[in-house]
Amino acid sequence: MSAAAVALLSSGLFAGTSKMDVEKVFEKECQGCHGPNHEGGVGADLRPNKLKGKNAYMLAEVILNGRPGTAMPPFKNKFSKADAQKMVDYLQHFKGKKIEVLSLENVKKKWVKLNDRMELYKKYPHPADVKKVTDICFVTERDASRVTFIDGTTGKILSRHPAGFAVHVTVTNKRMPRYAYSISRDGLVTMYDLASKGQQKIAEVRVGSESRGLAVSPDGKYLVAGNYVPGGAVLMDAMTLEPLKVYPTSSVIDPDGNINSSRVAGIFDTPYGPYIAFALKDGGHVYIIDYSKPDYPIVGDIPNIGKILHDGFENEGKEIGRYLFIASQGSDVMGVVDFKTKQLVTKVYTGPGSKPHPGQGSSWYNERYGQLYATNSMNVGDVVIWDSNWDVVAHVRTAGGGLFVGTSEHTPYIWSDNVLGGPTAWNKVHLIDKQELVVNRIIEVGTKEGRVYDPVTHKTLYKWKVPTVKDKKGKAIIPRILHAEPANHGKWTMISEWNTGRIGIYEAKTGKFVKYIKGLTTPTFTYSIEHRQSIPGA
Repeated sequence: MSAAAVALLSSGLFAGTSKMDVEKVFEKECQGCHGPNHEGGVGADLRPNKLKGKNAYMLAEVILNGRPGTAMPPFKNKFSKADAQKMVDYLQHFKGKKIEVLSLENVKKKWVKLNDRMELYKKYPHPADVKKVTDICFVTERDASRVTFIDGTTGKILSRHPAGFAVHVTVTNKRMPRYAYSISRDGLVTMYDLASKGQQKIAEVRVGSESRGLAVSPDGKYLVAGNYVPGGAVLMDAMTLEPLKVYPTSSVIDPDGNINSSRVAGIFDTPYGPYIAFALKDGGHVYIIDYSKPDYPIVGDIPNIGKILHDGFENEGKEIGRYLFIASQGSDVMGVVDFKTKQLVTKVYTGPGSKPHPGQGSSWYNERYGQLYATNSMNVGDVVIWDSNWDVVAHVRTAGGGLFVGTSEHTPYIWSDNVLGGPTAWNKVHLIDKQELVVNRIIEVGTKEGRVYDPVTHKTLYKWKVPTVKDKKGKAIIPRILHAEPANHGKWTMISEWNTGRIGIYEAKTGKFVKYIKGLTTPTFTYSIEHRQSIPGA
């Protein structure tokens, strides 16, 4: 390109042919990774001083084509070239936003009672649609903005509910598992009665304009939600969703010593004490709430864990739930927080540029090392495994970057997806032997056939016919599979197929295909009520 052409692009003159509302599109599509003030997170820092001197044409190409091996997807199916150029112009001339401060008064105004909880309890003393409420699995249908309830023993769809834009997380009340909750990316928290006919809603409250995490206190009394915008956490009554207290994070000290606003990402309950922890994504802190004390105070502040704190999980085995493993995606570490001492024990280094993303994480007993723990890596095909001395004992290579790694007592494997690894990798889930710490077999879902094969000999162990799904142009879609979740009393593992609208069910002990649950829209997060009852912090 000529220098004049580059100058025209940089000035935004070519963006005039786009009618896209770039600010709204950024909030919907980009803000989750790049931050409400473009400060970065999982994605790059996109503030004007960071983009200064960069070629606008090349920036537009990144928007259209994505960055292979990272969480940055291609937008060429949603954006025209003019749209991408207009977005670049918006980013390069962004002047910042006023930082909102979380207030209890504003959140209380957005609480809505939808059903009388006690009337439903009396009407449905026993589950109406399943044998036990713990048989139910949540499914978040991201692009349909709804949650779907499935019988985890049969695969039958029980009910569907609008639940806010891009429903992100679901949790259950472990003390009273007939009650469950969801939170959407646009800040809507919803409470459901799983025993009622059709899993009816009890209440809703909008805690912010962008949110992520949820956790219920083990005594079943309180629910805490995490906000990106306005930054902070909201504590609610778990039986009504009425807001009780807010914890603003509009002014905190970050790892570089600067005072800034921080998003709140992961929220974690623990059976170890009357605590709920929440992670300051930009602040690098973890705060610990003691919900047993009047006014629910913060009794622990653990700073300097790392940059860009996101999700995490807790230890199983001895002193279950004592340790929180929190992912620092900007520092490539898993911080180990001790609920007993309320201090940072150590940092487990996951490797350069790995960006750990454990999702529900994995904790299991290994005959050689004792209790082990694992996280997936977003940018590289690597499952990192460490022991209770906080030493990394294995790096298990996979096909590409992943988001979720999980297991249960009913399977001999750690199930790791490769959903960020590109089309040659994202249709695979690696099954890692929990004792040998090597990949034992790989599930691969093609456009016409699926198979489970040995990674060393490449011998096919099982295969099945796959219904072909085509895009608008008639091209067969390579299934993009993610998030393995135990179900059906440990007999099954459910794997979401994001772009084909179905969930694959596999035998937990072998990986052998069982059947599909079809008719879904971008199924992402699957949550088994039964499985999560025994997992600390999940």
